[in-house]
Amino acid sequence: MQGKTIILTGAAGNLGRAVTARLLAAGAHVVGFDRPGPGLDGLVGVEAVGIADLADEGACDAAVGAVVASRGGVDGVVHTVGGFAFAGLAESGPGLWEQQFRLNVLTTLNVLRAALVPMRAAGRGSIVAVGAGAALRGPGFMSAYAAAKSGVHRMVESFAEEVKNEGVRVNAVLPGTMDTPQNRADMPDADPSKWTRTSEVAETIAFLLSDAASGMTGALVPVMGRN
Repeated sequence: MQGKTIILTGAAGNLGRAVTARLLAAGAHVVGFDRPGPGLDGLVGVEAVGIADLADEGACDAAVGAVVASRGGVDGVVHTVGGFAFAGLAESGPGLWEQQFRLNVLTTLNVLRAALVPMRAAGRGSIVAVGAGAALRGPGFMSAYAAAKSGVHRMVESFAEEVKNEGVRVNAVLPGTMDTPQNRADMPDADPSKWTRTSEVAETIAFLLSDAASGMTGALVPVMGRN
């Protein structure tokens, strides 16, 4: 990873910070995309880029294009941005489904499409998206979320197939419930020792980005901890 340029979306989030630490330790140049604000401003060792909405195709294209112009290309992309909703099918109307697909599917589509342009031109690159273990099978009270993340899984598989002969790899990690302050607050009666640590997910992401995973593309890699 030494000297490679990696775009990381959601850099100021819990997983984003864990991935940043792992990539910086490996010598990568990390360009962090996130909403403008204190979280992004507080990142250390990262080239911070404020972008209000990755569901905005034009803004996403412009941000990736600026990185290519300043760095001469992009070696890898990690897309951690997404959203979760806990609601039964009977209670979840079209608005919730549109929100979940906008946060999970549309942002992934925009980031992957923007990144594929310079990667295909260079004949190299590695993309890692974040799916969800919960989307391997539809769980109760998560239908909108599971459907949206399943869409991310299918997108990763399709994109990987389309560019597999062009030197570009596309994979996804599928975390279980991650041990974050928000999840501990939302689920006070759960046992967080069984949850997936963000450092475990970050380690898997770093592997998929690296040349050590050169034979892997179109893979959906569960990182389920002890869920």
